[in-house]
Amino acid sequence: MYDLKALYEAQSVQDAVRLRLEHPEAQILAGGTDVLVQMREGKRAGKELISIYGIDSMRGVSIDEEENIRIGSLTSFSHITKDPIIQKYINVLGEAVDMVGGPQIRNAGTIGGNTCNGVTSADSASTLFAWDAVVELTGAEGVRRLPIQEFYLSAGKVDIRPDEIQTALLIPKASYENCFGHYIKYAMRNAMDIATTGCSVNVVLSEDKKTILRARIAYGVAGPIPTRAPSAEEAAGGRPATEETAETFAAAVLSDIRPRDSWRASKAFREHIAVELAKRGLLESIRLAGGATV
Repeated sequence: MYDLKALYEAQSVQDAVRLRLEHPEAQILAGGTDVLVQMREGKRAGKELISIYGIDSMRGVSIDEEENIRIGSLTSFSHITKDPIIQKYINVLGEAVDMVGGPQIRNAGTIGGNTCNGVTSADSASTLFAWDAVVELTGAEGVRRLPIQEFYLSAGKVDIRPDEIQTALLIPKASYENCFGHYIKYAMRNAMDIATTGCSVNVVLSEDKKTILRARIAYGVAGPIPTRAPSAEEAAGGRPATEETAETFAAAVLSDIRPRDSWRASKAFREHIAVELAKRGLLESIRLAGGATV
């Protein structure tokens, strides 16, 4: 049984905004894979819930008039993995969210819930950071968009105002065009586990496939929020697509990441893994982009 005070079901985005204003202490309920478990554990006992699960306009993947890839916040992990737009332009995101939990979680869990939790270990987060995702929030004053790097404020805290709900995630054309990437999740088990460290890398290569025009990398569990590694990105940009460049790129991540000691892994181990994952991620991204490292 769930110990809740009340459940309100929003029929539209504007209805959800209205309910947020009328019930400021209420918890938003999407797929429920985190909130309902926490309620059963007693952590959210007696709370009001606003369910947005019935708002179909917040589901699905499309390309908008600005050629952004638009991912509705209620789109499930399973749908993202199988979506043809995702598979064509940013397959790495589909691969990343396919590592979340088990099939039941992936069928119910949503990309919006995964990001709004604000946790650094979310499998979607490092890829969204590495692809310069933009978060769309809708509130009483209209639509607000901000880079995902600004959306995450601190561990478990994101920039959502009291009247807002997250309605979509956008991947700009400049971020996905001619771009290829790879995500590696390092965990204690191969499935049904939280990442010890997650690393997402992507590249744009020159026309002859021999030079890295742009490289981007982001981590989960390398700091209190998902973390980009600009020193590594700068170290690879404009350099040959070679294993030597991959080693230089990987070593540079230590200037930017801030992992911690925990019962899952020590800081030193996470730093070691972060360097190795960066190298492997870059080499695989180059291969996917049609390059051949030597």
